Amino acid sequence: MQLGGIHHLTAISAKPRENLAFYTGLLGMRLVKKTVNQDDVSAYHLFYADGKANPGTDLTFFDFPAAPEHRGTNSISRTGLRVAGEKALGYWRDRLKSAGAAVRDVVEVDGRLTLPFEDGEGQRLVLIDDSGAGPAAPWEKSPVPPEHQIRGLGPIVLTVHDMSRTAFVLTEVMNMRRVRDYAAHGAEIHVFEMGEGGPAAELHVLEDKASPAARQGAGGVHHVAFRTPDETQYHAWTQRLNELRIPNSGEIDRFYFRSLYFREPNGILFEIATDGPGFATDEPMESLGERLALPPFLEPRRAAIEAGLKPIS
Repeated sequence: MQLGGIHHLTAISAKPRENLAFYTGLLGMRLVKKTVNQDDVSAYHLFYADGKANPGTDLTFFDFPAAPEHRGTNSISRTGLRVAGEKALGYWRDRLKSAGAAVRDVVEVDGRLTLPFEDGEGQRLVLIDDSGAGPAAPWEKSPVPPEHQIRGLGPIVLTVHDMSRTAFVLTEVMNMRRVRDYAAHGAEIHVFEMGEGGPAAELHVLEDKASPAARQGAGGVHHVAFRTPDETQYHAWTQRLNELRIPNSGEIDRFYFRSLYFREPNGILFEIATDGPGFATDEPMESLGERLALPPFLEPRRAAIEAGLKPIS
């Protein structure tokens, strides 16, 4: 029973209009689903992905009117986004600088070229050269040329107070493999991979015992989700967590995928999510994200939900 890689990552924005402009207008990602937080329908849940809304490409945001994140340990501290090649990184460095974004220089980290940057709320991101490995689905309406578009999620970086406890869950519960360590920014970082490995299927974990725990807020990350291919394995993961007496959410039908939530020992929220049914379940692929989509159980409340949301485009 193996997880296939990163499924999606969900972050927090207090400025949904600016968020939409940054991720679609500047980063050129496709808004593949404009919906609401199913647990709090007063908030948007925006999904940005590749041209075909493939699992593993979704960077999503809850629209919460929160104060900025207080950075610290026990948090997801940087989100990787994959691009193909050194020329793509040069394109992005120039594009981000021209837009006035907070961007650094291209540097090699862990044997890969990387470009760290932040969005307007301080969301910590990094573009990573994946050498063009694996399939890509460019969005034909993106302002970014197809060869330079973001291909999907890359390594996700966790900062934790107690590395050993997180490592135990990753390897002994989630069947990940600890494959290497490297040094960056004065810290030792430990790499865990799942499935076939590679940048789309890695967690990078560093230990920080000195900093206080992070406080979630705008510009921070809410949770990271991992891919499981079908409902058979999804049910098996539920059974595994229960047998190991790991507290969890139980199985939740999110309509576009099935979810199972639990926290690793340092308190970071993990999710295991199925690859399907997918975002074209209730909208044609060619018009994803153009209207407010609601799962069937919320559809009877559409008028009230729409009335409580502020227009963002």
